[in-house]
Amino acid sequence: MTSQSLKQSSKYCFCTLALGANYCNLALELAKDLKQYSPTIPLVILTDRPQKFSQVTNVLAFPHRQQSIGCYHDKRFAIAKALSLFNSCIFIDADMRILASVPDDLSWQPGITARIAWHNILKHNKNKLEINILNNIAHKLNLDLTDITFVHECLFVVTRDKGRELEFLKNWEKIAAYCELHKFYRGEGHTIGLAAAQAGIEIRTNPMPEIKFFKDKLELNKIKSGKIERSEVDIYLDKQKKLEYPRKSILFRFINKISSIIMYLYRSLRLRVLTIRDIKFYYQ
Repeated sequence: MTSQSLKQSSKYCFCTLALGANYCNLALELAKDLKQYSPTIPLVILTDRPQKFSQVTNVLAFPHRQQSIGCYHDKRFAIAKALSLFNSCIFIDADMRILASVPDDLSWQPGITARIAWHNILKHNKNKLEINILNNIAHKLNLDLTDITFVHECLFVVTRDKGRELEFLKNWEKIAAYCELHKFYRGEGHTIGLAAAQAGIEIRTNPMPEIKFFKDKLELNKIKSGKIERSEVDIYLDKQKKLEYPRKSILFRFINKISSIIMYLYRSLRLRVLTIRDIKFYYQ
């Protein structure tokens, strides 16, 4: 199937971010699942290794270099690219798996539809330093943090909303920069909630029973609580561990560590240069 026919075959797509060899290999497994169970639904991937997906017929791969310090907030670029092509996109983490057919006629209301969301960030996050950062952002944006919804970022849908989705993505960029300047590198679920509120985008929850998936952390929580047996998901847990944490030589790990430090310093400096244009918001 060609890129053009992929774009014409569905009103929505899946999208993900795959940076580094390990996550590209995980994304390839996700692509295989979708090709098996839902071959007409495209998977949009932003990646630093687009050549890895050149022969995968259900994938639209676009080159991308990591922008944010912790990489988590780069998910917004995958969503932006997907929404430039489709009316709706399902963001899914690259390390997840699809376990059954997904209907190709799914539709969602404008805005954000989250499979998992908590309608009060303060109840979800008990870290005082992070809450202080989020409170500062909310104050600067004239928002009440108790009204902000936390969106679990592993699986959620964004649907075009008369341009408000573009404002949402722009807000995400600004809020993410503030968080990373204050060394809060994760927490994109908080940022999604704040950015949506600022843009006037509604966040709805939907269990999405039509999408059967595997996510390691969610499955491990089910095992811990006794909801499932480990044997039910062992094959997926073992496969993910092998791909996400492959054995590497000491020399490779050393070089990778040095490279990571250099890139951290570069991205930190770049962030400070980019945010100097708005000293009042970022530094006061």
